[in-house]
Amino acid sequence: MIFWKLFYTFCKIGIFNFGGGYAMIALIQNEVVEKNGWMTMAEFTDIVATSQITPGPIGINVATYAGYTSVVNAGYDPIWGVAGAFLASFSVILLPFLLMLIVSRFLLKYKDHPVVKTVMSVLKLTVIGLIAAAAVLLVNTETFGSYAENPLQFFLSIGLFTTAFLASLKWKTNPILLIVLAGVVGFVMYYGIG
Repeated sequence: MIFWKLFYTFCKIGIFNFGGGYAMIALIQNEVVEKNGWMTMAEFTDIVATSQITPGPIGINVATYAGYTSVVNAGYDPIWGVAGAFLASFSVILLPFLLMLIVSRFLLKYKDHPVVKTVMSVLKLTVIGLIAAAAVLLVNTETFGSYAENPLQFFLSIGLFTTAFLASLKWKTNPILLIVLAGVVGFVMYYGIG
């Protein structure tokens, strides 16, 4: 039954995730697309995009949409998809929540201990790797298009990405403004040309 597997999978993702939502994306993709085949990479890319524009933590949003899509793709009615969304969201936060209740007491007491500092340093490097994996994961044909199929779309996507990246990094442009401008340019270019 998919619900038990969904619960187990998202509990596993929650307990082994360090670094927040963006670090969780690669773990979720590996489980729901690669290992279990509950959805396609195109569906997962759409889930990540939707999760970025909806309010709330991106990791929980991705888990919610992935739970819904997994259950519906398994042939269940959409109302059961809502149950899958709730179950995935609940599962991904259950064990970390319980672990933090237990660990926080000891972590505050021993935060200056050399072993704890070493573990935290290693975890920071792990988080950087997981976030980088999520970024690389999203560089695909579903996001940028294919040069062979539509060169204009491909170069427009690369141009929008590069411009937004540089505007954010170099000129500290407001991310909300970048999202709106990229959406307008994309809409005009894709629907105006196509």
